[in-house]
Amino acid sequence: MVARAYTVAFQGIDARIVEVQCALSAGMPAFSIVGLPDKAVSEARERVRAALGAMAIALPSKRITINLSPADLPKEGSHFDLPIALALLGAIDILPNDVIQSTVALGELSLDGSLIPVIGALPAAMAAAENGRSLLCPAASGAEAAWVGNAQVIAAPSLGAVVRHYTGQTPLPPATPGEVSQSPSQHDLRDVKGQERAKRALEIAAAGRHHLMFVGTPGSGKSMLAARLPSILPPLTPQEALSTSMIHSLAGLLDDGGISRLRPFREPHHTASMAAIIGGGRLAKPGEVSLAHNGVLFMDEFPEFPRTVLETLRQPVETGEVMIARANAHVKYPCKFMLVAAANPCKCGYLSDPSRACSKAPACGEDYMNRVSGPLRDRFDLRIDVPPVGYTDLDLPPSAEGSAEVAQRVQAARRRQHDRFADHPTAALNADAEGDLLEQIAAPDTEARQLLSRAAERFHLSARGYHRVLRVARTIADLDGAGDVRKPHLAEALSFRLPSVALA
Repeated sequence: MVARAYTVAFQGIDARIVEVQCALSAGMPAFSIVGLPDKAVSEARERVRAALGAMAIALPSKRITINLSPADLPKEGSHFDLPIALALLGAIDILPNDVIQSTVALGELSLDGSLIPVIGALPAAMAAAENGRSLLCPAASGAEAAWVGNAQVIAAPSLGAVVRHYTGQTPLPPATPGEVSQSPSQHDLRDVKGQERAKRALEIAAAGRHHLMFVGTPGSGKSMLAARLPSILPPLTPQEALSTSMIHSLAGLLDDGGISRLRPFREPHHTASMAAIIGGGRLAKPGEVSLAHNGVLFMDEFPEFPRTVLETLRQPVETGEVMIARANAHVKYPCKFMLVAAANPCKCGYLSDPSRACSKAPACGEDYMNRVSGPLRDRFDLRIDVPPVGYTDLDLPPSAEGSAEVAQRVQAARRRQHDRFADHPTAALNADAEGDLLEQIAAPDTEARQLLSRAAERFHLSARGYHRVLRVARTIADLDGAGDVRKPHLAEALSFRLPSVALA
């Protein structure tokens, strides 16, 4: 007789159902696990043996074979401990087989039989619900998994509690979802003195999810502006919160099973590796671009990142997803994020100030900015020169308009976009529009089209640049509440596209 339990193997944010088969046969006592297990899965036999011993359950003097099916799918992670233990308990008739076969289980076993939380409980619950099964997980992972509304989630503190639950001695209550985090941002645009043009660029970028680059001298407020971007972004919708949390679950970033409605704001250091930014490593884990899904990826000192790292951003920025190919993994992660970059105009940072610039100016500015390739610069919708703030501006009182007022306009513009794209599942915001859809929603009037044609010819706009100007103009029109894209909207979009010779 073969006893069966079920668990999952992760491929990106997808969780594939794995059947855990346990067979007892005559022969020399042995305990083997087959089916492409990694080191952590192979070591499960010792943890299972010790956990059962702590419950005074002796393994039978037989040959125990655990098969993880499909056998050609790599199995990684310690979460296979609990389903292996369930299959073994079913094989020795301690647990009823029909009960464990209706459950997807994951969890790491301690040597005393307690269950240790593991990553991926949220996508595992999604997979269990899609297959019509309940989910069994450690108690600390239950609040996270319970966010899947159509899944029955049982969270147990130990293997002993699992046995008592399934034998009817002490039933466990269903898990309840964790808390929703909606704490407001501590930063406010009212803190920024001057920089009205940069604030306007932030508002446009937030309204249409456009990529943005700040270029300015040290201390001009580039990082300060970027840090206040989350304060004007609308909260995540329930669907966005679930998709973002699935990625954070795989990365082990969900605190106490709570799902946040705040948009992610990731700011990696410029020494980060390619695997840290894009994702990868031995287990093909999500990188910063995926952790910023539905939020903001802020890259300060942009030209200081390694050239190879910057070039890998080109495809994710364009497509909204990243494919990680490794020898033992081939996974895809979503990464629809807003890229905000900040850079000094040159190595010393004072190219625009002759009294403070280095001896290599102005040639050093071109050399420094050329660390960012033309194709990558072309993917920024808005490029802003951030001038130094004068002392007189610092003495001014705080602005009357703060993040709350700007956030209302951003949210109103996004509502117009959601209504516009209600019948287009591939687009949610203006940044997603392409081809015929873009031509339909952002068709400029006659004057605006003439202006765009002259600008495209004079500044040699690429086809990508031409379409990005149209998207930004459509967002500016949405902020104004206008139905059509007119000449002022297009003129402002062009002014943000070509602010300086250094970035033209």
